[in-house]
Amino acid sequence: MTTHSNTPAGWYPDPHGAPQTLRYWDGVQWTQHTHADQQAVPAGQQQSAMPQMQAPQMPQQAAGPDPRVQRQVQQQAGVAAGGPGGGSLFSEPVLVVNQKAKLIELTNEYTVMDQNGNQIGSVTEIGQSALKKVARFVSSLDQFMTHRLEIRDAYGQPQLVLTRPAKFFKSRVEVSRPDGSPVGEIVQQNMIGKINFAMNANGRQVGAIKAENWRAWNFAIVDHAENEVARITKTWEGLAKTMFTTADNYVLQIHYQLPEPLLSLVVATALTVDTALKQDSRGLG
Repeated sequence: MTTHSNTPAGWYPDPHGAPQTLRYWDGVQWTQHTHADQQAVPAGQQQSAMPQMQAPQMPQQAAGPDPRVQRQVQQQAGVAAGGPGGGSLFSEPVLVVNQKAKLIELTNEYTVMDQNGNQIGSVTEIGQSALKKVARFVSSLDQFMTHRLEIRDAYGQPQLVLTRPAKFFKSRVEVSRPDGSPVGEIVQQNMIGKINFAMNANGRQVGAIKAENWRAWNFAIVDHAENEVARITKTWEGLAKTMFTTADNYVLQIHYQLPEPLLSLVVATALTVDTALKQDSRGLG
């Protein structure tokens, strides 16, 4: 029998059996059943018959490169157009991080694209209670709240989980895998002047993020030997968005393929630098 490793688990018509028989594929092997057996399977395992294999659907993309994103990368961030990357959060040399524009920030959400405007990931805040959202709406208490964000790939599957515990003076972001295993942490080093962060993993510092001006708009990312390995540039989102919405946009340029856990920490830094630095949201308080 031919392999069916890509066939989704579920019920299928039996091409060789009687009309009342079905086959069930559990991901490993086929078994033959009757319609009565199908009804006895727990609801969570039931799937309608699928005569054809179906692959996961990628998010719909606009045809061709997006000139707005290309302009953001090349003109605003000053990053020269490069060759194609690997198409994922951890293989593209340039990540474009654009926050969804909102009048009042109640849930942090970002779209992550490659240098041509193809969406390759997203970031969204998780685990917020209704009470927390109310507090964010009526006050400026974001810095005193714990924030958890998921970094997801183009299929919506979690890749990293970031937790920023409630901050009083300095920020700290804990980075872990979706299964809870730790990757490292990003720790703010100072409060006055140009803000710096240390990237720590397994009890040692593997890199650092250094603001290039006191307003902390642009950052150089270095490894443990102080060699620059990446750069974050905040891009201007326009006067209207700056004054009336919470949108913040960034471009991350990774100079060469980085080893783990530095690569995951660099990606996590670029996708959450706004959350780590933000003192409070532009809310009503």
